Amino acid sequence: MDIIQAAILGIVEGLTEFLPISSTGHLIIVADLLGMPQNAENTAFKIIIQVAAIFAVIANYTDQFHPRHTQLWLKVLIAFLPVAAIGFLFDDQIEALFTVETVAWMFIIGGIIFLIVEHFYQDDKHATTHMSTITYQQAAWVGFAQIFALIPGTSRAGSTIVGGILTGMDRKTSAEFSFLLALPVLAASSGYAFLKHYDEFAATSFMPLIVGFIISFIVAYLTMKVFLGFLARFTFRAFGIYRILFGVLLLLWLHT
Repeated sequence: MDIIQAAILGIVEGLTEFLPISSTGHLIIVADLLGMPQNAENTAFKIIIQVAAIFAVIANYTDQFHPRHTQLWLKVLIAFLPVAAIGFLFDDQIEALFTVETVAWMFIIGGIIFLIVEHFYQDDKHATTHMSTITYQQAAWVGFAQIFALIPGTSRAGSTIVGGILTGMDRKTSAEFSFLLALPVLAASSGYAFLKHYDEFAATSFMPLIVGFIISFIVAYLTMKVFLGFLARFTFRAFGIYRILFGVLLLLWLHT
């Protein structure tokens, strides 16, 4: 892997990790377009740029780590447990799902779901407008929705945001809760992947890792801020349309 490839993948990870468009799906496609094989170096790199996204959440939500927010983090933990359990129990089966065709179809299905959710969205029925008012029941339902993110192409952010909206959160609150929920999910998945591929880091060039980490952190940090500003004025329809178009293009590319 060279520096240019590291920079491109760092940008892709930073842009897509917290948007409802599947970071995994985009990384698979971009890595393939760059001609990057699934070797030890590239596996290690993907772990590092995910860790950068974790630090971006911490940097954006430093105030949420005060002890007075203990209940909020308990709700995050409740939402995390379902995907942790299913991911641990069915790890091998989940890995077997990772194909470009699966990613493409889940992009399309996810896009349709977003358009349906937005069609029925009504401001007066989404009374949860701040993370401090999220209930334990809402957190549990978001956790259930996050299980679908184990299917590649679904998008962790997308499944949790839709889950939040369906429980009565407004767009901004569902997105912010999704950001916080990324912390335990990314920490667990990155930690597990690191332990699984520990020996592969020894043969990895550190300069691409450093470049990818820094770029992924900066882009993810800015993306979260821009995304929340976007939601203050617009809906998720654009993301739904993007997902459908991207999925269709993937299917055309796959079968040509």
